[in-house]
Amino acid sequence: MNDLERRCITTIRTLAMDAVQQANSGHPGAPMGMASLGFLLWTRKMSHNPGNPAWFNRDRFILSNGHASMLLYALLHLTGYDLSLDDLRNFRQWGSKTPGHPEQGHTPGVETTTGPLGQGFANGVGMALAEAHLAARFNRPGFPLVQHDTWLFCGDGDLMEGVSCEAASLAGHLGLGRLICIYDDNRITIEGSTELTFSEDVAGRFRACGWQVQDLGDAADDLDAVAAAMESARLEQTKPSLIIVRTHIGYGSPHRQDSSAAHGEPLGAEESRLTKRAYGWPEDEPFLVPDDVREEMLSVRHRGAERETAWQELLEGYRRTFPQLARQFEAALAGTLPTGWESGLPSFTPADGPLATRAASGTILNTMARSVPWLLGGSADLAPSTKTFITGSPYISRDNYAGRNIAWGVREHAMCSCSNGLALHGGLLPYASTFFIFTDYARPAMRLAALMKLTVIYVMTHDSLGVGEDGPTHQPVEQLASLRAMPGMTVIRPADATETAVAWQVALTRQGPTLLALSRQNLPVLDRCTLAPAEGLLQGAYILSPEQGETPELIIMATGSELHLALAAQDNLLEQGIDCRVVSFPCWELFREQTEEYRQLVLPPTVRCRISLEAGSPQGWHEWVGDKGAVMGISRFGASAPAGKLFAEYGFTVENVVKGARQLLSVQP
Repeated sequence: MNDLERRCITTIRTLAMDAVQQANSGHPGAPMGMASLGFLLWTRKMSHNPGNPAWFNRDRFILSNGHASMLLYALLHLTGYDLSLDDLRNFRQWGSKTPGHPEQGHTPGVETTTGPLGQGFANGVGMALAEAHLAARFNRPGFPLVQHDTWLFCGDGDLMEGVSCEAASLAGHLGLGRLICIYDDNRITIEGSTELTFSEDVAGRFRACGWQVQDLGDAADDLDAVAAAMESARLEQTKPSLIIVRTHIGYGSPHRQDSSAAHGEPLGAEESRLTKRAYGWPEDEPFLVPDDVREEMLSVRHRGAERETAWQELLEGYRRTFPQLARQFEAALAGTLPTGWESGLPSFTPADGPLATRAASGTILNTMARSVPWLLGGSADLAPSTKTFITGSPYISRDNYAGRNIAWGVREHAMCSCSNGLALHGGLLPYASTFFIFTDYARPAMRLAALMKLTVIYVMTHDSLGVGEDGPTHQPVEQLASLRAMPGMTVIRPADATETAVAWQVALTRQGPTLLALSRQNLPVLDRCTLAPAEGLLQGAYILSPEQGETPELIIMATGSELHLALAAQDNLLEQGIDCRVVSFPCWELFREQTEEYRQLVLPPTVRCRISLEAGSPQGWHEWVGDKGAVMGISRFGASAPAGKLFAEYGFTVENVVKGARQLLSVQP
């Protein structure tokens, strides 16, 4: 390491110290320990252009141990991204571009939102898979249009979280050779030494998963050794790579190095001065960036611009040589749906039923896959049941990355975390599928998809007590309510095949994640000649079957399979002289977005007698039924029995709905 390199690394360390100290909040230790690794990667090895962070063929970088965010912010600032020194001074402050953990879409150059440990690791596996898939589809001899690496920094906490084990297993199985992970083995967590909890052979685990492993020991500041390991990892194209480096958290701090005290709190003014003194750095010049350091680090901009220009020239040659492929490639990157794609949506009539909405979804998926070639995905070992296999295309494998079906295995968490990586990479529209109950395993990744506004489609089947004999472990009760509570998640529970087709239309066009909750059991296809068109789903809720008079006495609203029960109850009530309106209410989020005028048209405030029907938690329904209405839901777990028996035992019968309606009407003023 020469003197200029040492000064660059010291600048990264002191910027991290100063920002955390000024904020009086943050994690200085890991950035101090990993500064040399970050410097080497960002200035010597990684292909990126600070002048255009969105350049498609850039290498991707993920700081999975996102608490070390000041390492990333220092690197972004010093290499010329749109992140000023004042932004570093405002670390963790309201409205700043430097939040406590990196946020994609908020800070230029941040590829994904990290902080929940292990998520970034799995995102990286998804990004590497996206690169491999797009390269297999579009690269041609002499035209390596898609050719970039995915670099990961991770720490002990990332590798303790189970999702990283799932994702590492899959990455090794698929042989994702352009994935390179640098493991910051500093052996410290919040509670103390990792000896308390973590004694496994990490190198052995990753070798068993099919990774190339290089253990550099205590060589974090040996730039030649680390550079050689990085180059070896880049040359290994058949296996993902793990580089283990023993770093020193809080490097150089006389009293806090290698201690948990350096992890999650400022060093303190006096300790910061002592640490800078140990570095041979000015003690009273916070946020110091020497001119020679700035010049050296900013040289990345010139090299990055040259690389992007060369790639743009390659793309132009590709357009001339392979014009049709080039159009497909650019359409995939833009994510613009083909003109007239909606016309390809299948239509359904009562003659097609009864039909489970999961089965209808499978037909729709395959139709859409022909119109949208960048649509791909898979299930957690459940494709035959969730109906999510794209026919005519193979599974992705280490021998064929061009397939559009992903066999995720029984790995719900990694499936959804990696799907986030697919979406973040660009050029792909991913879907992920399992039984609705197992969103419990996938929820952390789904939350991050909502936070990042990623277009990921969740095809979740077996949506209620209709699961039947599998019993309470497989019967979702609280899942609808919990996912509706998640900001940014669009939850749609269609009632029949026609609504399912429109739900897919929403999922393909809406920014942010969409969840389709689909039935296992067969349901009649509603007769749209006598009932309202299913396109009403686009508004979230719509009048499916209106009242006969001018104003209804009662409104019954329902979702999914229970909508059929509402229609039958309406007929029964009409026979008893009670005028009733039935509202299909498949999506709360879409309905909230409508005008007040439309919402009052569907649910007139003057009609206070309202009933909701849904075979799930009643939580949240009072927003729509009001304080005078009745919510028919389920507040206990299910049981093992045939679906019909369960619905009857839990009160989802025509007789019970009619009884509840009459009782509600009798107490209205």
